[in-house]
Amino acid sequence: MSQRRRTGALALTALVLLAGGCTEAGGGVRGTPGAAGLRDPLFPKLGNGGYDVGHYGLTLAYDPASGRLDGTAEITARATQDLSAFNLDLAGLTVRGATVDGAPAAYNRAGNELTIRPRDELPEGREFKATVTYTGVPEPLTDADGSKEGWLRTAGGAVAVGEPAGSMTWFPGNHHPSDKASYDLTLTVPAGLDALSNGVRTARRTEEDGRVTTVWHVPEPMASYLATVAIGRYETGTATALGSVPVLTAAEAPVAAGSAALRAEVPELLARQVKRFGPYPFSAAGALVTKDGTLDYALETQTRPIFPAGSFERTTLLHEQAHQWFGDSVTPGTWRDIWLNEGFATYAEWLYSEEYEHVPARTHFERAFAQDANWAFPPASPPTAGDLFSPPVYQRGAMVLYKLRETVGDRVFDEILRGWPAKYRHANATTDDFTAYAESVAGRDLDGLWDVWLYGDEKPSKP
Repeated sequence: MSQRRRTGALALTALVLLAGGCTEAGGGVRGTPGAAGLRDPLFPKLGNGGYDVGHYGLTLAYDPASGRLDGTAEITARATQDLSAFNLDLAGLTVRGATVDGAPAAYNRAGNELTIRPRDELPEGREFKATVTYTGVPEPLTDADGSKEGWLRTAGGAVAVGEPAGSMTWFPGNHHPSDKASYDLTLTVPAGLDALSNGVRTARRTEEDGRVTTVWHVPEPMASYLATVAIGRYETGTATALGSVPVLTAAEAPVAAGSAALRAEVPELLARQVKRFGPYPFSAAGALVTKDGTLDYALETQTRPIFPAGSFERTTLLHEQAHQWFGDSVTPGTWRDIWLNEGFATYAEWLYSEEYEHVPARTHFERAFAQDANWAFPPASPPTAGDLFSPPVYQRGAMVLYKLRETVGDRVFDEILRGWPAKYRHANATTDDFTAYAESVAGRDLDGLWDVWLYGDEKPSKP
């Protein structure tokens, strides 16, 4: 996420016991319900235990006039324990029915938790498909600083973004970054509107009633907070990057002309990032640009970052592109590890400035060092969910990487910069994983560096 400053946390309602539903579960159950949260240090109720999602098949129909969303979510998962019931995160919306492997399943709503009890228990290791049909007018989540996430309604369409928890406003799922999955999204909207999402567009057809359906495929694992939808009147452009990667950029009609030149640079800028960070990890690329007023921040939505027009400038584009390696491909194990997203993306800005604008990274480091806001807490230890997008996560996170480079030298640092996203490609990683990896490449103990710059509470006397 690009330079987003937010305070406060989402209030996620705790799960209550299953009470009633549409069918009775079978007898002889040996399993136990999956956990209602993954005990994330900043969002303890986010996500769910007992299963691992492999694929989401989302079929969505949206009516901008009424704001109504009709959805079907087909969730293919594997039980990681003997399950008698399991949870999905879902905020608002009305569930119309649920099945597991085609058989009707009992379900219950409690706050942002949807509990499903299959007719028969799911033994550990069993792959299963849960299907949930739902409807309603999605309501966005509002954070303490007034910024919004989730399904954001516009005058003629909608934009959906989800960091850290907004995706639960438009589809049920295991909404924690540690459970990544592939996606297929089928979007049906009124004629004359575009429906855009992540990945590769595989089909576009006109239905008998005149509405238009567009299908998107995301083959690589994706955390749910990186899923996006943009519905409205967009002007699109296509190109090819890196020899074979299809690039699709789109901008809402009123801001299309003003964004066209920079959108055309997406392939070139991506090629520059590849030189620094190694092979591009996805099968598609691009950018989405919306009118100002819907979003007040840019976001690294996978393969196709999204920007309000006022934030669509080269530095922010580079930041969100860098996230495709750092955050999207290598995704944090918990939200406390978010500096691995934002510190790297901020440092990518410094590297570009150093190489192409002749401003040394040292200059950026010294400027960041001088700012008191960057010393509010250590980058690896944001104290609350409200600190998720605060200055230390970005600027001091980048300072850690600068000091690492200064300590190990350019050659070893470049090896770390390319090797880290290669080692954890399409996986999750924690701060401990990173420090251990950096020390293995450097061939030395770096506790002194981590103690001061990554975990230290006090500002050093000199940079």
